[in-house]
Amino acid sequence: MGRQLAAHKGTVLAIVVLQLVQTMANLLLPTLNAAIIDDGIVGGNVPEILNLGSWMAAIAGVQVAAAVAAGYLGAMVAMEVGRQLREEMFAKVQSMSSQEVGAFGPASLVTRATNDVAQIQNLAVLVFTMLVAAPAIFVGGIVLALQQDVALSAIVVAVIPVLAVIMFLIVRRLVPLYRQGQELIDQVSRVLREQIIGANVIRGFVRQGHEIRRFQGVNRALTQNNLQSALLVAGMMPLIMLVVNLSSVGVVWFGGHRIQSGEMRLGALTAFIAYILQILIAIMMAMYVFMTAPRAAACAERVQAVLDTAPEITDGPGGATPAGNAVEFRNVSFAYAGAESPVLDGISFAAVPGTVTAVIGATGSGKTTLLNLLPRFLAATGGEIRIGGCEVRGLPLDTLRSMIAVVPQHSYLFSGTLAENLRMAAPAATDQDLWRVLASAQAADFVRKLPRGLDAPVNQGGTNFSGGQRQRLCIARALLREAPVYLFDDSFSALDYGTDYRLREAMGPLLRAATVLIVAERIATIVDAGLILLLEDGRIVAQGTHQQLMASSPGYREIAASQLVLEETL
Repeated sequence: MGRQLAAHKGTVLAIVVLQLVQTMANLLLPTLNAAIIDDGIVGGNVPEILNLGSWMAAIAGVQVAAAVAAGYLGAMVAMEVGRQLREEMFAKVQSMSSQEVGAFGPASLVTRATNDVAQIQNLAVLVFTMLVAAPAIFVGGIVLALQQDVALSAIVVAVIPVLAVIMFLIVRRLVPLYRQGQELIDQVSRVLREQIIGANVIRGFVRQGHEIRRFQGVNRALTQNNLQSALLVAGMMPLIMLVVNLSSVGVVWFGGHRIQSGEMRLGALTAFIAYILQILIAIMMAMYVFMTAPRAAACAERVQAVLDTAPEITDGPGGATPAGNAVEFRNVSFAYAGAESPVLDGISFAAVPGTVTAVIGATGSGKTTLLNLLPRFLAATGGEIRIGGCEVRGLPLDTLRSMIAVVPQHSYLFSGTLAENLRMAAPAATDQDLWRVLASAQAADFVRKLPRGLDAPVNQGGTNFSGGQRQRLCIARALLREAPVYLFDDSFSALDYGTDYRLREAMGPLLRAATVLIVAERIATIVDAGLILLLEDGRIVAQGTHQQLMASSPGYREIAASQLVLEETL
């Protein structure tokens, strides 16, 4: 948080100055009040009362103005720090690979960017309100209390250690509770997210009771944690008030005796009581900050863990310019950290412009991983991947990814309108451009039937469209980009054979000069591909055209035969 505060050092300095002004004004008021009592009221000096009263009113006005200004500026800086933290976290998450996002978990990242940052903001508001004021009041109150009566100040010396012990014991217990509490919030968010996204699966297997009990478990743990911390905080206030009230009683008792014996004046006693209260209030303010600090510290650790993550995938040095759009894999491998065996091993092939290179294989053979290596959504752990003759690790990420249009395996649409979703690929595209790619993607007919056409609303994830409609809209979005390289990751699986055929026929002229890589489950989708790669356990076991593989690869023939039987059955 230091870097964020450094950007507002001028405002922070102004807050410090305002708090000091507020504190000095606050400390002067009891002394003036004592003078009014001793020199004005007791002595019957009305002009002195009016004079000192005017000064008190003026100082009170300064105090209020300084307090309001410091509070406003403190809240403004705290909210700005929160905004910057959220923006930095968002930018960091955008730069992470899918592995790094998975290591934290989506639910945890959301909690850290919202709840955790909010806790840091709350502490920042308290710090800007009390950090300077509390020590200044504490020190100034002790000095002025000693000035009023040294003997009576022994009560202050006795009270401070007691309050310090109370604060230490409570804060020491709160720190682990708050840290555990933030982790439990992550668990609740994760379970809730899974249950919302997988609601149909839960209902389909009649597991509502199990999921309710599962949620109750993590919810109960969070409730128990919050209850323990709340009881500690709640128990602190009676302890503090007990000490404060006992010290006040002691001041009045011993002060009354000193007035009776002529060792102290009445105004000095009222001022001393006011300073004692100010000292105790300063301690309470500090204790409140120290109670809030453990939770904020735990949250800051979690936020900093995200910000300190060094992305595995970073921009290349640049300088080289791809000459064309041919794609080449040279002995490429990929393995997850700590995995016993690689996902991909020894992958070598060349995808040339104007042809379709298809990847086929059993589930888990590494097809999607292979495609994700080209735009560097994942980082290859061995070998070289070249595009236009340039190694992809040597290109800036924006340069590399601007050359590629991707249709992901999971068709995802964002909340907004249909036109906004399509224009993610080309913000300057006209409505005519949108209708052109929708027609090519075989989506124009159902879009025209929507009440608002291109302005039809899209729910988050595109849940108000069927799987086949989402797939076609994602294909249209990719076609709008007119990129030199296209990646289709199992992007035709939700389409019937007739729509699949018409879509591929319409796409042919649009992709004539492009390099196209397709992950497919159906051989009918890739039968005309210029090169077909058959993957098994992360290795290419056969490659060639459909005819070549039918003649030379038993594994390919087995897949083709099984699909032919299925088609005849259907």
